[in-house]
Amino acid sequence: MALVGIILSYFLTPWAGVPFYIVAVFCLYFFRDPERAAPVGDVMVAPADGKVVSIRELGPGETRISIFLNIFDVHVNRTPIPGQITGVVYQKGKFLVASHEAASAENEQNTLIVEGDNTRVVCRQIAGLIARRIVCYKKAGDTVAAAERIGYIKFGSRVDVLFGPEWSAAVKVGDRVSAGASVLAKRAPSRRPSDG
Repeated sequence: MALVGIILSYFLTPWAGVPFYIVAVFCLYFFRDPERAAPVGDVMVAPADGKVVSIRELGPGETRISIFLNIFDVHVNRTPIPGQITGVVYQKGKFLVASHEAASAENEQNTLIVEGDNTRVVCRQIAGLIARRIVCYKKAGDTVAAAERIGYIKFGSRVDVLFGPEWSAAVKVGDRVSAGASVLAKRAPSRRPSDG
């Protein structure tokens, strides 16, 4: 974009390249990847920057928290817990508005299953209306640290996190969270694995 802007500015008029410079700056801004410090303790961190749009009980002992990312949020995704990735499943689908409930089931998505410390957490990268590409760096068998980068979704999207009764949500609908830095859920004291 910057190169096209330079060419147009040189051969036409200096102002002809301005729209391309703006797009180039926005792309640099969109693909930013700030360092994040993971909180300490027996916690689950947010896998994405954005707004919590849904907290749902899907069935006995299963909760889903959904985070909507607009085009101004950092789009790098991070693992919610440390452990081993035991599954990565890609599913083709629609490109509905990611903030809508139907997006969780119908949109294109990539699901990572992370297991560690006697718990299992599902992290689902979901494409949105504008987002048309999901990038995942990880594969089944990989070991991940707390808040480690796992991929990103381009231009507006959603990330769902599903977990069991050993966790209790630490956020509410409307909260804004930061990937790898905000606590999404806490381990229930009665559900901690024994040392024996």
